[in-house]
Amino acid sequence: MALNIAKDILYAGVEDRDTDLFEGQYPVPDGIAYNSYIIRDQQTAVMDGVDGRFGQEWLDRVTELLDGRAPEYIVAHHMEPDHSASLELFLERFPEAKIVTSAQGVRMAQNLFKKDLSGRAVIVKEGDTLCLGTHTLRFIGAPMVHWPEVMVSYEESEKILFSADAFGRFGPFEWYDDWACEAARYYFGIVGKFGVQVQALLKKFAGTEVSAICPLHGSVITGEHIAECVGLYDKWSSYEPERNGVVIAYASVYGATKALAEELAELLQSKGQPKIEVFDLARDDVSEAVEGAFRSSKLVLASPTINGDVFPAVRDYIEDLAAHNYQKRFVALIESGMWGPASARRMAELLGGCKDLTFAETPVKMLGRPDDAVRAQLEKLAEEIAAR
Repeated sequence: MALNIAKDILYAGVEDRDTDLFEGQYPVPDGIAYNSYIIRDQQTAVMDGVDGRFGQEWLDRVTELLDGRAPEYIVAHHMEPDHSASLELFLERFPEAKIVTSAQGVRMAQNLFKKDLSGRAVIVKEGDTLCLGTHTLRFIGAPMVHWPEVMVSYEESEKILFSADAFGRFGPFEWYDDWACEAARYYFGIVGKFGVQVQALLKKFAGTEVSAICPLHGSVITGEHIAECVGLYDKWSSYEPERNGVVIAYASVYGATKALAEELAELLQSKGQPKIEVFDLARDDVSEAVEGAFRSSKLVLASPTINGDVFPAVRDYIEDLAAHNYQKRFVALIESGMWGPASARRMAELLGGCKDLTFAETPVKMLGRPDDAVRAQLEKLAEEIAAR
């Protein structure tokens, strides 16, 4: 695949249709793109590499697009192996090329390749520029979006932001009108913990004219979509709910807790709740459940009591939310057991480190299977949730 992003700026990435779990944990049924770009000018710069498994394919594509020229630079915005593992092949193929990256990026590359790269590195920091002729790159620090060495760059003549992992998404390179769906799952799983750092990056290019955003995964963002996507990133990184919705996340041993979760969903629907998602945490894609909890304003956790504790899949889910800085939400807890339900207390403890959570006033405790008393509690909880 090769296409023009702008005059003399080409796409040279590859698409991975083989990987089932990105980073070993996020399902990618539609694959994932490893994006690389080429700026052809008086001096030529290749922008980032790809996953090592596709290194030779990428290098052949880069060589073809260079049309006999040798590049002067490879710009490495991010040293995670899904972008940098192919750089060693590049440096061997083009022995005169320099690697442009941050000081920490050089150290990471040397750790990865076990080679001294100091003689081939051009170290850049915040505000530095690299003039290629008619194109000039200005570098902007983006530490912890999502690794500490990350930089982004702004090409001043075409007004293009090369955004590293920011604004990335799962799926192929082609644009989809439902960009936000896989972009949100990517954001909350990969970058979501670092909202403060994302906010800092957004402020650095606020007010700057941007004609295109070129991330390292997913689609190039252009035109009217730029403001929409930046607005979503601003909301996501400030941990504000994107929508008035309810996520019901549960696990069930013999089906009673599942029945309660589904009954609550029906009650909420009857009360006009506009967006309801129900996840079986033992079976469904947990990254989808994490995405839902961050995008929606309300979360219901329902768990049976196992060994005096919360069901393991529910515990893992809560710990995942907490690890990604879950906050500013309304949370309801439903517990069940045969003789002494204790899962609500444990769920509350696991959420104890999350900031600005408001817990429902209505307790729902089920012994055995649902009965009229439990259904009355569930009705009252549904009213409380719908009223918010």
